[in-house]
Amino acid sequence: HVVMKLSALFALDSFGGGFVVQSFAAYWFYLRFGVQPESLGVIFFWANIFAGISALLASRLAARFGLIKTMVWTHLPSNVLLILVPLMPTLPLAIAVLLVRFSISQMDVPTRQSYIMAVVSPEERSAAAGITGVARTIGASISPLFVGLMFARPSLVSLPFFIAGTLKIVYDLLLYRAFAATSQPLA
Repeated sequence: HVVMKLSALFALDSFGGGFVVQSFAAYWFYLRFGVQPESLGVIFFWANIFAGISALLASRLAARFGLIKTMVWTHLPSNVLLILVPLMPTLPLAIAVLLVRFSISQMDVPTRQSYIMAVVSPEERSAAAGITGVARTIGASISPLFVGLMFARPSLVSLPFFIAGTLKIVYDLLLYRAFAATSQPLA
């Protein structure tokens, strides 16, 4: 039951995230600000460095605050920042918001995986990881269909950021509501 509930939530999160995969975000920067590929490479190089560092720091936060709280308290502001990216009037501001977002955006990944392993018995861990992984993949595979349609209309090119951020915020709130009471700091 818990794995199915988590799978549905993770599918929602991935569906939202599928609206702003890096290739779409890079294309948005090109459409909105005319950013050339060599500059996009630098922007996303640093974005991924920050994301990697954020994933490494997640265990320290989880040890202090618990897995669910770490997932939600870092993911929620990250998704607010995602919504703010297309609202930035200049390229430097849009890049700054994107980089700040990436600096906290991946803290939910190791904590999510740890939480899945913590809520099932050891013999169920492989199955739970597989089921939740498939749910995430399915969720992420659907949304790009819609993004293509949005990018085809100049007036809708920023809409994927708003949809993604909103869906991911809904995920955060639902996750917290459903599982915050069972979240304990790691020993």
